[in-house]
Amino acid sequence: MQKLLIVIAGPTAVGKTDLCVRLAQTLETEVISADSRQFYRELSIGTAKPSLEELKGKGVPHHFIDSHSIETLYSAGSFERDALALLEQLFQTKDIVILTGGSGLYIKAVCEGLDNLPETPPELRTQLMSRLETEGLAVLQAELQQLDPVYCATNDLQNTQRVVRALEVCLLTGKPYSSFREKQVAQRPFRIIQIALERDRDELYHRIDARMDQMLAAGLVEEARSVIAFREHNALQTVGYKEIYDYFDGAYDYAEMVRLLKRNTRRYAKRQLTWFKHQGDFRWFHASDFEGILSYISEQRNADNG
Repeated sequence: MQKLLIVIAGPTAVGKTDLCVRLAQTLETEVISADSRQFYRELSIGTAKPSLEELKGKGVPHHFIDSHSIETLYSAGSFERDALALLEQLFQTKDIVILTGGSGLYIKAVCEGLDNLPETPPELRTQLMSRLETEGLAVLQAELQQLDPVYCATNDLQNTQRVVRALEVCLLTGKPYSSFREKQVAQRPFRIIQIALERDRDELYHRIDARMDQMLAAGLVEEARSVIAFREHNALQTVGYKEIYDYFDGAYDYAEMVRLLKRNTRRYAKRQLTWFKHQGDFRWFHASDFEGILSYISEQRNADNG
């Protein structure tokens, strides 16, 4: 029987963790997290990380949660390598493994492989991050637009990490970043089923707002302050932390910070949905349709064995 990787993707706050825990219990397997911020031990509240105590209590091992320090730069390429090695190990005793997260690039890295991009010298990254801080994102966006209009036409230029990475490659190689992004899909020694979760927009947005209130009550502002020395790190140049650092800088008051945290998280969820609608081969389910998802997985396995 061919080994099977089940991908459970979807926007923030849609309910991926709860569903994956139930799924893993039913299928007697383990979960690999493909969330670009849950790797970091220091980031728990703002990443909506499930507590290890909670997961242990439900008997579902999760991998790549609290696996690295914020002091470590951990890329999608590194995750691809490490996740494939872990899958090889898990598939020795499991027929099915679950991969879940909202970070499309990290899911794509495992399922399809990444383009063979050049390594960036640390000094170039430092220079661009310094420019980002002093000149602002709009200046870097304009420069990238000049160097690679093809990439700019199809990607989210509000994502600081992507803008900086694309600029790095353009400046380092003298070629458009988009010219490196045409690699053939990598062949994997296991079958992949891709499932994406969704909810009605009003329901999802209500869940996002409620979760943000819970995060703030749990100490999100204090968590952001505790890692302020690393505020230029990619993981902290993201929704949920960036707004708080601007608040620390006096850009606006607390009430405006809360409004922006909720608004920007809703916008982020919308971008995630758009990404998953246009990437991969996802079958969409309402996040509460556990039986439908289980039935679909069973159908796919039977068809594979037929």
